Amino acid sequence: MRHVILLLASHGAVAALGFAAGIYALPILIAPDAPTVAEVSTAARSATYTSEFRRDLEDSDALHWGEGRITVSERSVTHMGRLAPGPDYKLYLSPEFVETEEAFERLKTTMALVGDVKTFNNFVVPVPPGVNPSEYTTVIVWCEAFGEFITSARYK
Repeated sequence: MRHVILLLASHGAVAALGFAAGIYALPILIAPDAPTVAEVSTAARSATYTSEFRRDLEDSDALHWGEGRITVSERSVTHMGRLAPGPDYKLYLSPEFVETEEAFERLKTTMALVGDVKTFNNFVVPVPPGVNPSEYTTVIVWCEAFGEFITSARYK
């Protein structure tokens, strides 16, 4: 009996570890090619604002972080840097600086959804019609699937 319990426990632990590894690895495996430095630089030329994603934000941690340069224009938001890999990342513009999940949830109704972030090394996300970045102050990357704050940068 003890042998069966140990087998079930060890197999269960390995299955859980494999499932967790799959959740982490799947977004990396299915991510499209990241835009090149030249593509990001070209899109960033018309930027009105610049800022930086930093790893030292309150709700950033070893699995949820971003680093690198952000530019914001009327046409696009660009990022030259890296994000922690994860599923279902969304880019938002916020009227207030946010660095916690609680603050994001509280202010979400005042934010503008810019679009999906599908790459983890550099991105260019077009600003949708009707969204005016000058009406906001902060860029936020949010994991919609798990309700996790990834990173943010105040640009204004």
